[in-house]
Order: sequence, then C-alpha cells, then structure tokens
Amino acid sequence: MQAAELFEQEINPSEVARRLRVSVKSAYQWHQLWRDGGVPALASRGPSGSRCRLSPRCLEKLAAYLEQGPAAHGWVEDQVWTASRVATLIGRKFHVSYSVSGATRLMHRLGFSPQVPARRVAERDERAVSVWREVTWAEVKGPGRPAGATSASRTKPGSPAGRPVDGPGADAGSPRS
Repeated sequence: MQAAELFEQEINPSEVARRLRVSVKSAYQWHQLWRDGGVPALASRGPSGSRCRLSPRCLEKLAAYLEQGPAAHGWVEDQVWTASRVATLIGRKFHVSYSVSGATRLMHRLGFSPQVPARRVAERDERAVSVWREVTWAEVKGPGRPAGATSASRTKPGSPAGRPVDGPGADAGSPRS
C-alpha cells in the first residue's frame, strides 16, 4: 500500500524499491499491478499454497495428542515424535493423509520444534565414564601433532623462520637477482 501511495506521487519503481527496501523487480511488478487495477490490485490474496486440511478444532486435538507423548498412541520403544509418526497419527485420528514434510510444517505451525533426543542408556554410570575419559582415553589417544608453524598450502608455504636452514628452499628467503 505504501508503494501505491508513492506511485500516485509519480515516483518511479526504482526509487520506490530503494525507499521500501525491496527488490527492483518487485517494485516493477507492483507498479504494473497498480497501473492495471489500482490500489485494490495490490491487496494481499492471503497465504499461498494449499490450505490446511484440518479444522481449527482438529488442530487443537492434534496438539493435545502430541502433548500426551508417543507412548500414549502406541510408540512405546522411545519417547520421540518423528514427522513420520505425526503423519501416521493424523491419518489414524482424523482420516486425513499428510506427507512427512507436510506433517513437519504442521508441527511447526502448532509451535513444536524438531528435537534430537540424547541417546543414553538409563543404566549409564557417569562416574565410570569420567574415570574412563581421564585414564583410558589419555592412554589411547596418544600425542597430537607437534606445535609449530606448518602449512599445507602449495602456493603459500610457511614462513621462512619455520624452515630448516639446510633443507629444500633454504635460500627462498633471499632476494633474487
């Protein structure tokens, strides 16, 4: 609508794009729509894409089902909602088919975010793990690379200070005549 006001003031689309901080292409498209249909042609047509196949009431129910957890709906092996499971749940409860990506978008719309569960056994002994890290890992790990300037670049070798005096390229630091 701001663009329409600027077009009415006979401001060119490039300047409109600069003022509204949009692409020049968008400003020219808006200008064409405005010339052909006036201000109503620039009105929003709503969100693009297909509309949601679940009613607002069904969306509320789905959110409640998700809050109950996967075990309440038959997935007892872990407490993880996957997009595939959500799509299956929607099919079972509402008799509506959703793809995995569609279920993901629907979960985002409901305020759920993807979570990666920590894969730890219930019997994990934290004290034993810390002892292993301090004692056994130090032995297994071994020494790392020696400290010092190294270079893996063919076009920009390490500094002359790091080169051996009698090795290849020892005279590289001296000026050529």
